[in-house]
Parts: sequence; C-alpha cells; structure tokens
Amino acid sequence: MTLVPTSELRARFAAAMSEMYRAEVPLYGELLDLVDETNRAVLASDPGLYAHLVRADDLSRISQERHGAIRLGTPEELYTMRRLFALFGMSPVGYYDLSVAGIPVHATAFRPVEAAALRRNPFRVFTSLLRLELIEDAQLRAEAEAILKGRDIFGRRLWAMMEAAEAAGGIAEPAAEEFIEQAVAVFAWRSDARVSASTYLRLHDAHRLVADVVSFEGPHINHLTPRTLDIDMVQAGMPARGISPKAVIEGPPRRSCPILLRQTSFKALEERITFLSEGGEGVPGSHTARFGEIEQRGVALTPKGRALYDRCLAAARAEVRPAADGSNAAAYMSALEAAFRPFPDDHHTLWREGLAYYHHLPANGRVVGDLEVEVEAGNVAIEPIVYEDFLPVSAAGIFQSNLGDKAGVERLASANRERFVAALGVEPLDPFSLYRATEDLSRAACRGDRPAMAGRRSRGAA
Repeated sequence: MTLVPTSELRARFAAAMSEMYRAEVPLYGELLDLVDETNRAVLASDPGLYAHLVRADDLSRISQERHGAIRLGTPEELYTMRRLFALFGMSPVGYYDLSVAGIPVHATAFRPVEAAALRRNPFRVFTSLLRLELIEDAQLRAEAEAILKGRDIFGRRLWAMMEAAEAAGGIAEPAAEEFIEQAVAVFAWRSDARVSASTYLRLHDAHRLVADVVSFEGPHINHLTPRTLDIDMVQAGMPARGISPKAVIEGPPRRSCPILLRQTSFKALEERITFLSEGGEGVPGSHTARFGEIEQRGVALTPKGRALYDRCLAAARAEVRPAADGSNAAAYMSALEAAFRPFPDDHHTLWREGLAYYHHLPANGRVVGDLEVEVEAGNVAIEPIVYEDFLPVSAAGIFQSNLGDKAGVERLASANRERFVAALGVEPLDPFSLYRATEDLSRAACRGDRPAMAGRRSRGAA
C-alpha cells in the first residue's frame, strides 16, 4: 500500500476547496482572475521581484496560494478538526484572541510548517472557536450550547476514514479521492438553518458571528483568499469588475519592502436561507456571512520587529480609529503612513537591526566565515522569509467590515488561551520559533555548520 504524500494530498484538497467555493460564490472566481492578471502584470514590470521569487524558490507557490477561514462551535469540533488537518500535513500555529477586538472567538492557523511542504502547497486555514461564555444571556448561552452539541459536522464516513488513516499513518491512493470529497463536504454551504427565525434573531442580536456558527449544520468556509503581489492594484481594479472593496486595506501601509500581511475584501453576500418552523415547512430568510478576500504577504518580523510594528499600529489607531463603515478611511490611511515612518523600509536595514527574518544565500555556493561581514560585503545575499501567519487586528477588521458592524472596536474579554489549548489537545506551535529555525538553517548552511550550531538564537529578540 502506497501512501499519498501529505503535500500532494493537501494540494488536491486545496484545489477541491477552491473549485467548490468558486461554484458557491461566483465573485470569488472574479477575484481569482483579477489576482492572476495583477500578478502577471507585476512580474512582467518588476524583473527584480521575479528574480527574488526564483532565488527563494517561491515563484511556483504564488498562483496556487490560498488561505481559508472557518468557525467552529465546540471544543470537540476543534479537537477533531486538528486530527483531520493533520492528515493533510497541517499543524496548528499560533494563538489569536479576537475578543480584544470585539469578536467572541479565539483561533489558530492550521498550515504546513516545513519549507519543502510550504513550497509544494502552502494552504492554510484560519480556524476560530466560538467562546460561548461571552454570550451574556445565560438562557441563550445554554440554548446555543445544546444546539451545537446536537450536530456532527464530520459524518460517519469521514470519521471512519480518519480513524483508518491515523492507524495506517496516512491515506492510500485508492481512498484519497473519496477522503478529499468527504473532507471538502464538511465546509460546504448549507442554506437550511437548524434553528427557527426567532432563535436566529436572538443569536444574531448577541453577535452576528454567534448566529453564523450556531445556526447551520456545518462550518461553511466563510472565505478563501488568493495571494497577490500588489494588493493596491487589486483594490483599484475591483470596482471595474463589479466588486465593491472594503474602504481600508488591513495591516501595514504600502511599502517598498512589504512586511507581515495586508488584506482587503468585498462585503459579505446576503444569501437566501430557510429557517425551521413548528409546522415542518421552512420559513424563508436571509443570512450574511461569506465574502471574498485578497492578501499580500511580506517578510516575517522578529519579536523586536513585531514590537515596533505593534507600536506603530497603536499610534495610528490612537490618532484615528478606523470606522467599520469606512467613513474615515482617508484619514486613517494618512495616520497609518505617518505612524510607520520610523519603521525601516529597506531589507538590509531590517536585517542589520534584527527586525525581520531572512534566508542567507552565499555567492557561488561557497562556505563563509563571519556571516555579518560577508553580508555587508555583498558576498552573501539575504532573501525575505515569507510571513505565513495572520494578524489578529487585521482579522477583526475584516470580520467587522463584512459582518456589517458599525460600532467601533470594543474589548469583550481577556484571552483564554488555556481553554483553547485544552480544546485543541496540543500546544500550538510558536511562529517566531519556526521562522527563527528557518533562518538558523540557512545561516548554518552558509557557515558549513551543523544546524544546531547556527548561532545568534536571540537575533531580533524584543
């Protein structure tokens, strides 16, 4: 029995998810076409960027890169979702508390972590778990919990296939196609609600996201996100295709050297659904949840760089708090650009000051001694390590703009990481450690050292 490599399985899973979502949300197809046109135009006009992507072996992943987002309702669902994603070579990385931005969830990102796996297919899923304890109405909270406990989002066949795959150490080719079909079906849109219209309204009044998680049979994908090389160009091109973008691009301002993550989206669709009724006949209604999103990824920051980023972002938001309806978008973007002026905008300075992580590539493959001296002399090139993760403030901004919230960000509660980890069943991997290990390996290769001797473990410490 030959097992399908997890990266191959993940690539097929991601392609099937994209095909399903394109059929469900036609505007997603428009986004894919726009992003593809934009990326081609950018590469044609910027030979330096093309050369960088070739050197970093990242060119092939641009067109296939996606991330998805799902929302789960119970600890048991999160635990089992971890088991499912593990079979696709995806591990939980990071902890995100969105309650500090008024969203009653906390989350992790399931993604590949090895460099070769990321090059083969970097599909990642931002996975949120509803925090039922943040529903203030005790009766509604108990009702929501009972509704969620009454559903099985995976189904008997997928349960059986997961258990067999775990016992065998993977998926064999004869079963791979069905396994992917069963997995994709978990995230399909279902227009029949599991609640009455009155219950839906009560859940909706507690929070729109609560209604989205509790009211349906499964955790439908609420967006799939292609990666662009120029998000500002995509933002400008959306209206010509009949797509209305959100007013503010989330994340840092436009820069010569992109950092972390920038995201934009179009507003969530109003979709027809059917509520339960006591008489057995469905009651027509509507629900707003699924939307389109685009992202541009930059270099991963060290703890020192992330601390500077957080200070710059906080300064911008102290000056102008972005309104969810975009009414003060111009003022906010101006404040954002001003706040980020202290942040270096060239890769050499970012590297020298320990603000970002880089691959180190020696000229002609020769082994070097003092790496810092050789980089300064131009004998070793540095290439940005791509940020593979997410930003909680950006995620909250996307959620709020697409859920139609008009109020400003309001803190709901403090983080409850311990409860999340208990539900997940494992400690999420630390993203900083992953980036540092990748950089250390390249530094070790330059020196001819063993990876464990890569040195400068504290580079970029906050």
